[in-house]
Amino acid sequence: LSVVLSESFGQNYPEEADGTLDCISMALTCTFNRWGTLLAVGCNDGRIVIWDFLTRGIAKIISAHIHPVCSLCWSRDGHKLVSASTDNIVSQWDVLTGDCDQRFRFPSPILKLQYHPRDMDKVLVCPMKSAPVLLTLSDSKHVVLPVDDDSDLNVVAAFDRRGEYIYTGNAKGKILVLNTNTQELVASFRVTTGTSNTTAIKSIEFARKGSCFLINTADRIIRVYDSREILTCGRDGEPEPMQKLQDLVNRTPWKRCCFSGDGEYIVAGSARQHALYIWEKSIGNLVKILHGTRGELLLDVAWHPVRPIIASISSGVVSIWAQNQVENWSAFAPDFKELDENVEYEERESEFDIEDEDKSEPEQMGADAAEDEEVDVTTVDPIAAFCSSDEELEDHKALLYLPIAPEVEDPEENPFGPPPDASVQSAASEETLAGGDKKQRQPSSEGGPAKKKARTTTIELQGVPSDGESGKNEN
Repeated sequence: LSVVLSESFGQNYPEEADGTLDCISMALTCTFNRWGTLLAVGCNDGRIVIWDFLTRGIAKIISAHIHPVCSLCWSRDGHKLVSASTDNIVSQWDVLTGDCDQRFRFPSPILKLQYHPRDMDKVLVCPMKSAPVLLTLSDSKHVVLPVDDDSDLNVVAAFDRRGEYIYTGNAKGKILVLNTNTQELVASFRVTTGTSNTTAIKSIEFARKGSCFLINTADRIIRVYDSREILTCGRDGEPEPMQKLQDLVNRTPWKRCCFSGDGEYIVAGSARQHALYIWEKSIGNLVKILHGTRGELLLDVAWHPVRPIIASISSGVVSIWAQNQVENWSAFAPDFKELDENVEYEERESEFDIEDEDKSEPEQMGADAAEDEEVDVTTVDPIAAFCSSDEELEDHKALLYLPIAPEVEDPEENPFGPPPDASVQSAASEETLAGGDKKQRQPSSEGGPAKKKARTTTIELQGVPSDGESGKNEN
């Protein structure tokens, strides 16, 4: 059925540019929530801009960090965001209120962070020059994950699709598969080029659907593996990649790679220019190259979880890539014709009568009989694209959209109530006016009720020197 659908609707990948999202400040990284309704963009000035992706408008701006935001991740239910900035701080945010729940200060910059796909209490953090760290948010505890070689601490890590295992990769091409709960080694293998030469692992990315994952390596080849085969091979296995994707002509190094929402396509952003290469995973053939503005460098790429849309960042601006939508009027009815000009229509006898007087009353059969049945219009079926293969129901507590506050033209004039009565004001003495002015301005400066200060936990990692002033305790 899916083959028939894909044939009728054309390709499931973007084909052209579809506008840009300007965050005012320089965009550095972006990520969609699980349904693709909101896009969080981390900026150079430390702000997180959340876009409503359906209206393409800014839904919220969180002043998150002082330094640039380098990594972002949504929680499974969309209510929380974790962010990392270049000053080594990891923060968790409440998306609705914009408040910071808690902070963690690391001794070195953060390369990447990721929520556990099923447990919002766990966050995987990859600090520079250190083994990956598994944070537990509720009790602020952390576990340093075991590594293959203590001298090689340039390690990247990722949860698998359901968070049962953590895959780590180092600069010598060694991949370790660890049990998330026990941190025990379950499987391992080495990525080699040719016979024995190893290549550094740059990133590991899992598909949202299915069991595939990709490894982006320094030898400019993207290798696609099946995680089931990796687990079957066990320790020091020698699994063969399902596909090896590369640009043989230009020998392009890849900045960022990810799967499409259905896991059938892979997009890779060039590290040299603003160009996106799209491959079909099953065959391994290059289906499209999307070219951005010449001379721009690509920073990040994200594929929409449900639709054939890609967001890419270059020169501080988010570019959107989508399919060319052609209006198909025959979708309304099979014999629907599109006319260039008005045509006089000859009505058939009793064609538009409410009841056909001349029609004899045959017995209701088949489809006509079904018309009289009551149709259930209240029950909402779960959307298959939003449910995982091991779930039947959608998450009803999920945060799909953000309410947008109305813009007040002059916020200085009592933002928390109706305007004061003019006659009362004129009658009031100067003294009362001054006092009233103080009272009025007080809430606007505080911005409503007093916010509780977020707890900051300093994470000390053995053998990792603190990074200058950011290593100091904040108390």
